[in-house]
Amino acid sequence: MQSINITVINLWFMTAFLGTGAVCIFLAIAALFNWHQTGAAYLLVGSLLYLVGTFLVTIAFNVPLNDALALVQPDSSEGANLWNKYLSDWTLWNHIRTIAALAAAALFTLALCDRTM
Repeated sequence: MQSINITVINLWFMTAFLGTGAVCIFLAIAALFNWHQTGAAYLLVGSLLYLVGTFLVTIAFNVPLNDALALVQPDSSEGANLWNKYLSDWTLWNHIRTIAALAAAALFTLALCDRTM
């Protein structure tokens, strides 16, 4: 996991992660200014769900867990103890991120479908 956390910090990942967050901010603002248009509510809720459930959860919970894991030696007793707590906490927050991202994607799809009907 320590090597994954190092490898994931690259231009492609950061562009996708930060870019999606930026697009969601834009969509949320656009939805508020165009509230009368069909699909605006889906765009707003989908954007907020992504920003809070995926972006914020990553920054507030998963990254600090990754940072704490990076500081320990994997083969030490401290590393083993931290890994047990890390695994359950990180998995919980990862499930929350996954559900939030899937729900946001579903809402964005509904917004597209709502506009084409």
